[in-house]
Amino acid sequence: MQNTSLKSTATKGIIWSAVDKFAVQLGQFVVGIVLARILLPEDFGLIGILAIFIAISQTFIESGLGTGLIQRQSRSDVDFSTLFVFNLLVSGFFYLVLFFSAPFISAFFEQPRLTDLTRILSSSLFLNAFAIVQRTKLTILIDFKSIAKSNVIGMVAGGLCGIIAAVNGLGVWSLVIQMIMSSLASSMCLWFLSNWRPSIAFSQESFKSLFGYGSRLLMAGLYAQLLNNVYNICLGKFYSTASLGYYTRAKSMADVSAGTIGSILQQATFPILTSVQHDKEKLASICSRMIRMSAFFIIPLMTLIALLAKPIVTLLLTDKWISLIPLLQWLVFSRVFLPISVMNLNLLNAAGRPDLYLKVDLSKLPITVIAMIITIPLGIKAIVIGHVITSALFFVMNTYFPGKLYGYGLIRQLKDMLPFLIATIGMAISVFVMSCFVDNLVLQLFFGSILGLITYLFLCWLLKLEELKEVCQLFLKLKKE
Repeated sequence: MQNTSLKSTATKGIIWSAVDKFAVQLGQFVVGIVLARILLPEDFGLIGILAIFIAISQTFIESGLGTGLIQRQSRSDVDFSTLFVFNLLVSGFFYLVLFFSAPFISAFFEQPRLTDLTRILSSSLFLNAFAIVQRTKLTILIDFKSIAKSNVIGMVAGGLCGIIAAVNGLGVWSLVIQMIMSSLASSMCLWFLSNWRPSIAFSQESFKSLFGYGSRLLMAGLYAQLLNNVYNICLGKFYSTASLGYYTRAKSMADVSAGTIGSILQQATFPILTSVQHDKEKLASICSRMIRMSAFFIIPLMTLIALLAKPIVTLLLTDKWISLIPLLQWLVFSRVFLPISVMNLNLLNAAGRPDLYLKVDLSKLPITVIAMIITIPLGIKAIVIGHVITSALFFVMNTYFPGKLYGYGLIRQLKDMLPFLIATIGMAISVFVMSCFVDNLVLQLFFGSILGLITYLFLCWLLKLEELKEVCQLFLKLKKE
């Protein structure tokens, strides 16, 4: 009975987490297309420069404490209030740091506009901090329906404000307005939908306990943000802001699907894995099912985007963005490993081993440094090819501890992914042959998408893959919801 209840809760959580992530990502994708058609690559490049400063500050504000609360089996109201006070104090501190550092950031990148952009955009840190506890509380309850509502409302509010600003000629400030309004609307919704209200209480004992767990996640989070954004710093310093704009837009488009699936797995499975953290066999079984499901979606989708990159970019973003086509084609393949890596690292966190999470992430540093030294002088295309190679190596490294602790390592995971790779190869051949006979870009995109989907699903049916049946069942349950 308990297993049935857990499976039902897990299914419902995954469904609503999927609704949340796909709706938000789809909305942001549409908004991004509209803004890209109005704005210039340089505008996106300026915001790309600031991404690392905002991301690192946000990582310090969260500090892994929310994850620590989720991982705990028992929690008190004092624990939640302690987290709330901490979030506000740290967000205020980092806002002041960025405010007074803005002129130096501007001087370093030789971009005078960065001073005002940094000071205004960093206010989103304070807005996000107000709702971290509410989001954590809803995650513990596996109430992803409320989280989905707040995220979608924030996306719509921010997108509309950003588009209106762009149409009225505000340029790069349209992107700033979009981000701030999105944070404001989302935070307000989380407060409205959550019944938790803070008391201004701070327990040193609670903080020490949470920070003992969260500190390792903080280090891992900081390192991950540096890995994700350090290229923005290098490109912003040594290349034009337009080049950085091409890179950030290609990265954003590649992340729409892979990042979404990775976020769904991280958000929805963490509290579920935590609830069975002492059952190694069940942990490995859940991880295997999630990896197979993510492979079912991500391998064919990334391949299809690479095959249809030219019509996608030309038709959606116009010819001024044509330089990002080869970047997108390479970046999508680097994102194939993202959801799988998320599950491997999530497994370690849920089992209460953030020390191993940190050890795995820190061991990637030499590879990253070598890749940067080799590829940055060679140009942006070399950089994204380097992403593909390092992502594959990181995937292998991420499977080490799950294999050692739970018997679910590299070989078993590759076996789980192999049937979907075979089906994808068949799909790729059919789409490539079609594109050789169809020159019109509109027809390439239309027939390529339809043919790719039909071919892939047909091959999955021939291979008798259970995931196809499970996906159909998930859609039926979503319809009933």
